[in-house]
Amino acid sequence: MNRQAQSAVLFVLGAALLHAGLTDLYLRYVKAGLRPLVLAAGVVLIATALATAWYEWRSRGKEKGERAGEREEEGAGEREEEGAGEREHAHREPRVSWLLVLPLFALILVAPPALGSYSAMRTGTALQQSYGYMKLPESGPLRLGLADYAGRAVYEHGRGLSGRRITITGFVALDRSGAPYLVRMALNCCAADAQPVKVGLTGRIPPVLKPDGWLQVTGTYTPKRTKDTVNGGPIPYLDVTEAKPVPTPRDPYDETWNN
Repeated sequence: MNRQAQSAVLFVLGAALLHAGLTDLYLRYVKAGLRPLVLAAGVVLIATALATAWYEWRSRGKEKGERAGEREEEGAGEREEEGAGEREHAHREPRVSWLLVLPLFALILVAPPALGSYSAMRTGTALQQSYGYMKLPESGPLRLGLADYAGRAVYEHGRGLSGRRITITGFVALDRSGAPYLVRMALNCCAADAQPVKVGLTGRIPPVLKPDGWLQVTGTYTPKRTKDTVNGGPIPYLDVTEAKPVPTPRDPYDETWNN
């Protein structure tokens, strides 16, 4: 792979990063706060590609000038031998290096889905105790993040939640026995380190639940808990009074768990 090809690959990769950063595609790979870094990386790669192409163009122009001077001094036979050597050298460039382009096309052409129930039920809950929770309104219904509800239910023992109408949103996951959970995947940095936060569902559960389908669930706090079968972590429950399907949110990952 010569420098021209390298610069082309860098340019396309930089353009792909800019495209991901300027749309919601980057949310499939990293958390929302890293958007400026994704855009900066795209700009740097494009600038590097242009600089590489300019340097190569300048170097070739200089070489052509030097070769023109050499042709006036050397014979035709020597020129042919030199050209044959150059063609042989170019022929020996490892073509396998072009396989490096395949991940690039995968990034551009295939947008991976967000992690779902398959990963969630094979990974232990990542629920962590927060340093502090925001004060809740004294009355009225509550709309909470799933991780926020789970943390308050476990580590504050439902303080401020009892008797309140609570709404949370997540995707459905079923364990081996068919027991339903509502889940959000939480990120530290990127999708590679995503871990689930789980809330068990009890009460008026819909008779048919599709794994990975997104639900908005309304219910009340219950002290019922269970332990995650994977890592023994605590899983609180919500006593469901109403559930309805909702579209997949713009950002399918939940970052509130480690705040």
